[in-house]
Amino acid sequence: MSGVDHLHELLGLPAVDFRHTTNEAPAQAADAVAWRIAVDPYDDESEMTWEEAFQAFLGAVDPAGVRALIIGQWGESSEETSSYPIGLVIAAAGRLTSLEAIFVGDMTREQDEISWIEQSDVTALLTAFPALLELGVRGGMCLAFSPSRHERLRSLTIETGGLPVEVIRGILDSELPSLERLDLWLGVSEYGGDADVADLAPLLSGSRFPRLHHLGLRNSELQNEIAVAVAGAPVVAQLRTLGLSNGTLGDEGAAALLEGQPLTHLEQLDLHHHFLTEPMERRIKEALEPHGVKVDLSEREEPWGGRGIEGRYTTVAE
Repeated sequence: MSGVDHLHELLGLPAVDFRHTTNEAPAQAADAVAWRIAVDPYDDESEMTWEEAFQAFLGAVDPAGVRALIIGQWGESSEETSSYPIGLVIAAAGRLTSLEAIFVGDMTREQDEISWIEQSDVTALLTAFPALLELGVRGGMCLAFSPSRHERLRSLTIETGGLPVEVIRGILDSELPSLERLDLWLGVSEYGGDADVADLAPLLSGSRFPRLHHLGLRNSELQNEIAVAVAGAPVVAQLRTLGLSNGTLGDEGAAALLEGQPLTHLEQLDLHHHFLTEPMERRIKEALEPHGVKVDLSEREEPWGGRGIEGRYTTVAE
């Protein structure tokens, strides 16, 4: 799970840990930060459950002022699903009346491998919080996304080492008329990433989310095939930023991008963690940077054992 860190911000607010082990009142106003609530099941000095920490949080801050909430480790997260903390948050929906952003599963490798985090059907949060603007999830095991309608959601991020195709279908079958940003970490088949490029067709057609201006299709072992599909995808014309990073992208996929539809209208093209050669890097920069496109080509990788395409790897899998 290298390359995955704790969130530094959510909804543009700095992330702050709620210190549930002290009796001191938080220094920050309820609406000034994104509050992270987490417990360590291996801490011998604190036996507090996530429920107890959450109740302490509700008692220490004004719940009606909270705008952003980060659900961190909720205990044995590889054994107990996220329905546990999600259910507690939903039960408090009548008090969290200003909540606009939620992230579920903010854990690092030291806490739990991304593909071991037990998720659940996160769309229950959309039903409970009709004013939600941002929803983020880390972890793909047991993850479900039922077809939903939500009028206000603007940003959806799903970070996994392997994204189940049924989750993708649930998202693409949803009515999200305000969605502007969609970031999907597709992962690898070994850890549940069973979608193929054809499953992305409704998204790439540009017909599903008319307000979408950022698309990330990242961390995939099919990054070249995705690049080929994106090169001719109608959705690209409406984008301002495009992310194809953290995967197995090589010269094959990069060439398809350059030979496809123009990308000069983009503000940013993120290709970091890639397997491009230096000549291909130069071609991309020369084609796009004179038009003002910011191109991220950092983290050039070498295949394991110099084995060509078979030795390429995603940033995050297990």
